[in-house]
Amino acid sequence: MKKITVTLSIALLTNFSLTAQQFSIVKNNRGAMLGYSTSSGVKILSVNGLKFKDLNQNGKLDRYEDWRLTADERAKDLASKMTVEQIAGLMLYSRHQALPAGVAGYNMGTYGGKVFPESKAKASDLTDQQKLFLKKDNLRHVLLTSVQTPEIAATWNNNVQAFVEGIGLGIPANNSSDPRHTAIATSEFNAGAGGKISMWPDGLGMAATFDPEIVEQFGQIAAKEYRALGIATALSPQIDLGSEPRWYRIAMTFGESPLLTTDMGRAYIDGFQTSYGKDEIKDGWGYQSVNAMVKHWPSGGAEEGGRDGHWAYGKFTVYPGNNLQQHIDPFVNGAFKLKGKTAKASAVMPYYTITFDQDKKYKENVANGFSKYIITDLLRDQYGYDGVVCTDWLVTGDEGKTPNLFAGKPWGAEALTIAQRHYKVLMAGVDQFGGNNDQKPVLEAYQMGIKEYGEKFMRARFERSAVRLLKNIFRVGLFENPYLNVAETKAIVGNAEFMKAGYNAQLKSVILLKNSANVLPVKTKQTVYIPKIYTAATKDWWGIYTAAKFEYPVNIELVKKYYNVTDVPDQADFAIVFVSSPQSAEGGYDINDRKSGSNGYVPISLQYGTYTAESARSKSIAAGDPVIDPTIKDRNYKDKTVTASNTMDLRTILDTREMMKEKPVIVSVTASKPMIFNEFEKSVNGIVLNFGVSTQAVLDIISGKTEPSGLLPLQMPANMATVEKQKEDVPFDLIPHQDTDGNRYDFAYGLNWKGVIKDARTEKYKK
Repeated sequence: MKKITVTLSIALLTNFSLTAQQFSIVKNNRGAMLGYSTSSGVKILSVNGLKFKDLNQNGKLDRYEDWRLTADERAKDLASKMTVEQIAGLMLYSRHQALPAGVAGYNMGTYGGKVFPESKAKASDLTDQQKLFLKKDNLRHVLLTSVQTPEIAATWNNNVQAFVEGIGLGIPANNSSDPRHTAIATSEFNAGAGGKISMWPDGLGMAATFDPEIVEQFGQIAAKEYRALGIATALSPQIDLGSEPRWYRIAMTFGESPLLTTDMGRAYIDGFQTSYGKDEIKDGWGYQSVNAMVKHWPSGGAEEGGRDGHWAYGKFTVYPGNNLQQHIDPFVNGAFKLKGKTAKASAVMPYYTITFDQDKKYKENVANGFSKYIITDLLRDQYGYDGVVCTDWLVTGDEGKTPNLFAGKPWGAEALTIAQRHYKVLMAGVDQFGGNNDQKPVLEAYQMGIKEYGEKFMRARFERSAVRLLKNIFRVGLFENPYLNVAETKAIVGNAEFMKAGYNAQLKSVILLKNSANVLPVKTKQTVYIPKIYTAATKDWWGIYTAAKFEYPVNIELVKKYYNVTDVPDQADFAIVFVSSPQSAEGGYDINDRKSGSNGYVPISLQYGTYTAESARSKSIAAGDPVIDPTIKDRNYKDKTVTASNTMDLRTILDTREMMKEKPVIVSVTASKPMIFNEFEKSVNGIVLNFGVSTQAVLDIISGKTEPSGLLPLQMPANMATVEKQKEDVPFDLIPHQDTDGNRYDFAYGLNWKGVIKDARTEKYKK
């Protein structure tokens, strides 16, 4: 393993002030450095010349306060001291928290009863809701989304840590994040990542480099930035096998190759979790480590028809190829067999889906987080995993009134009460409840367990989870010093070295698919025509709409640094058409289709033009929702018709071809999944594909400043018929597109200036 070295000339501050709080640092000559809040009531104990934090304020050194002991010893001691209520709080994982809180929606919060713009609060202040769930519900795991600046994130972290340090046993907050380093600054979680943070390819983009060393480098850099933001757990990587090309979340995977996914996942986790030198506490864990919560066990990539499990219409993964094991392999051979000293991913998240008809023991079709077979029999017993298992968000909540609403996701346990769902999750072997700020249903589940098994059994069950959860906090040094120096945070997050490394990775992820007559590269200072693009109104995960627009798809001022720009095709030397891959407006379910008397299920198309599913299954593999749609016994969509929401992208490409006459037309595609190229490929001279990078990276390739080296991490299908006939759980079973130059857009295909790339990467990861 390689260590990333970053030199930052910043003096360590032994005393520093943030907001109204005061923090002090105490150094041990032969041991840990301690950070504590002077207002929390915590004192420093001196024992044989060494300093320790008296976190429970009892005037003596308890084993869990002794940094000389192992994380396991400390966790067991602390778990034994915790009340059932405190353990229940430790089992909670908060809903999404923004800094400052939103005024409405999923990240809404108040400050003194007022929304942020109407209050006098600072963005780094705790919300009323945060104070409540930290104190009343004993919650210690917080999920952060958008933050205004790195400094605000650091200050908020210090305020949170000071708040919880003086409560009960002094357990620090373990803050976490979904991926926030993607190169598209408007993506879900990094839209407010702090303004300045290193920007990298995500998922399929990383996979397109075919280089695990780049992914490990990313992990090491991202971990430094995470810790500087006060984040100690990453809700990543996503190593679901991308075997179903229509799946909404395939963009975040490492593609459809089990071997490539295994290597990329292992490298990612090694990078995030491993500390070196003075930062290491023990076994690779330390002050620069970030816990990796690998997801989604045992893979959510085989979604029937490509529908997604965030909604009731996508609750099933199916296995017509009897290929579940290949989806499990990246976990057991990668995430659980690291090259680094931390050995295994510290946490696992099951997906929302029901792994349909794969429970060979209990014969239950329930979501993975409810399944004793999936969690205990497979993950824990067969594969020996004893780390934290956390449900995906809101699996214990109630579902919406119709299958297309974004609400709770209790698939297979719809008829149970919320408390009964918590109990079923606990009995399945899960430790933590994602997206739940309220300990009441956890305590109700505890009482259900007492009635069935007795209090001794349930106390032991709770302590078992508490030990797992606490070990992940001890190992990264939060009990010793959870506080941040804001000056250091400002210098670390998004520093020039990290930004350069991320940009280089973006360049290496760009794929040249077509280059007829070597039209690329196009030398700078030529004149380019770039058409505006019509984008239809879109709806995000949370149901929030973005209005339709007609505008340039890229920053024209940036393009002018490379080429002269004209609005008149006749005056241009060549054209670049910037488009996105075809987007499904419905995601596989149309409520209007249901209202018309049909079952509501429609195709997910990978082509721009209108598509009729003539080759689809005549009967779905899985079906059924006992609460909101009990009459639907078949989810097939055969012979139904859909059109991509961005169908005008195709019209723009073809119109540009006609306007440019014989002059070169290059298409730059930003893709989120596989797509059908036969609608326009023969009409254009060059195709450059990326999975979410900056426009500058694409222009560096087109202009020849950088030679393309990216490779396809999945197949590009010849047509929708092959998509319908492939099996959701089987990789490499599509007929790939063959272009007019005779090249097949197959796995591991890509061009450089010399032609088709054949190197050590294509040899190692060939199908």
